[in-house]
Amino acid sequence: MMRRTRAYLPQTLDAAKVLGLQVAAGRRRRRMTIRELAERAGIDEKTLRKAERGDPTVAVGTVFELASLVGVSLFAPDPAELPAVVRRQEDRLALLPRRVVDVRGQVDNDF
Repeated sequence: MMRRTRAYLPQTLDAAKVLGLQVAAGRRRRRMTIRELAERAGIDEKTLRKAERGDPTVAVGTVFELASLVGVSLFAPDPAELPAVVRRQEDRLALLPRRVVDVRGQVDNDF
């Protein structure tokens, strides 16, 4: 079966690369081997290497788990602040329409 390739925006690739480098640095600061971190995260070493390189095909949940395991801050300086960040984002989302309707094709001829 042939894999389809997907094009990513440059900022997407840069963000994945930055997070991957932060994971790699965090792992090294904690003096963890690739094998140790992969085992702790429940993934194989190949996936960990891809995540540390910033490969955007690695599942976001996997990369976030790796980041958390090595102490990389995600969305808040202190992990204990994340529930408050979630609540704020949910409150902001509640102010927006639930659905977005495409109105480009509709013309109002009622004068």
